[in-house]
Amino acid sequence: MASTGEVSRRVLIADDEAPARAVLREMIAARPHLELVGEAADGLQAVELAQARRPDLLFLDVQMPRLDGFEVLELLDRSVGVVFTTAYEEYALRAFEVNAVDYLLKPFTEARFAQALERAEQRLGAQRLASASALAAAARPVGSFVARLVIKDGARVELLPVADLDYARAQGDYVELVSGARSWLKEQTLQDLEGALDPARFVRLHRSYLIQGDRLARIEPTRKDSRVAVLTTGARVPVSETGLARLNAWLGRAGR
Repeated sequence: MASTGEVSRRVLIADDEAPARAVLREMIAARPHLELVGEAADGLQAVELAQARRPDLLFLDVQMPRLDGFEVLELLDRSVGVVFTTAYEEYALRAFEVNAVDYLLKPFTEARFAQALERAEQRLGAQRLASASALAAAARPVGSFVARLVIKDGARVELLPVADLDYARAQGDYVELVSGARSWLKEQTLQDLEGALDPARFVRLHRSYLIQGDRLARIEPTRKDSRVAVLTTGARVPVSETGLARLNAWLGRAGR
């Protein structure tokens, strides 16, 4: 039972290392107002447990199997408080910068744990200001690009290799990702997606469309001053004047 003045909090641990989970478990157990509702040993399990147990606070490791900590964060309800736990300071700093509740740099002390909890109490219940795409971007070293896209499809989590993405289409605050005959909606803007993808492989043909360059088969005129890109899959994507200029520059850089 929580002591006077302390609100009971549901807590989830996600870390692939058993000793690290044991340290957190012990520190949590010493605080009656914290209720440990589960432990996850990989990122996908963390997402599943978070959906099922509805924690107030998640202690989240950055480097885990199946999904890393930042990919997990993309899939969480944004009201869940997050404290990153990591052995790598660069990740900890990114986590702090993208508006996670706090971070714990391993190995951390009891005093540092208490400080993280205090900060968590001050910020729980308020949604993270950073979007999921900004959180994902924070995980990438400068100059690197994503190799896969994490998609929440109902209760399922799908991982789409970037190599399989034919094109993307803006849908308001969402982006439609198309691969062959399949498509998914992801909560992300097309601009943010473009920034996450390698510009040597992807090109923006229209304010609402982005294609993987090697999927381009040909450009066809449709009417005066209008063009459409025909992809190797048969899909047809509109090409704006600005998009045509981008495509020509992209083809020049690619030596095509």
